[in-house]
Amino acid sequence: MAINDVLPQLRKERNMTQGDLAKKLYVTRQAVSRWENGETTPNIDMAKLIAIALDVPIMRVLDLPEEPACQCCGTPFSVPNMPKGADADGTENPNYCKWCYDQGEFASATMDDVIEKSAPYLVQATGVTLDEAVSFMGAMLPTLKRWKEEEK
Repeated sequence: MAINDVLPQLRKERNMTQGDLAKKLYVTRQAVSRWENGETTPNIDMAKLIAIALDVPIMRVLDLPEEPACQCCGTPFSVPNMPKGADADGTENPNYCKWCYDQGEFASATMDDVIEKSAPYLVQATGVTLDEAVSFMGAMLPTLKRWKEEEK
């Protein structure tokens, strides 16, 4: 489902009008209407603000498909030749890709390191700008297992 389908659904679940949402986002009601009609699409930073205004995870606003993905960088395992990571004893770890996790060790110590290494690949794969890729990853990575566990 595209954002123009998800947005009105989320807004209506919260008994909000387009005008109500527009006020929370400091945009016009017409801007919300254009997003919902599919005339325009909010950029990733606006999508993050929409998620906050509607009190939902960014992944829900973006309505990304739920498919198995690396729980460190977010790359879907459906990417051709995507290698799985391995634990220290050599057994395959189904949660992480080999680029992020190998022989029981993470390749990057911080979320910023992962973003710096991975964002250029996201740009190449999707055609978004580097700033959009960084912003998207900054919103998406905290929802993944590795980063949730490190918060505890």
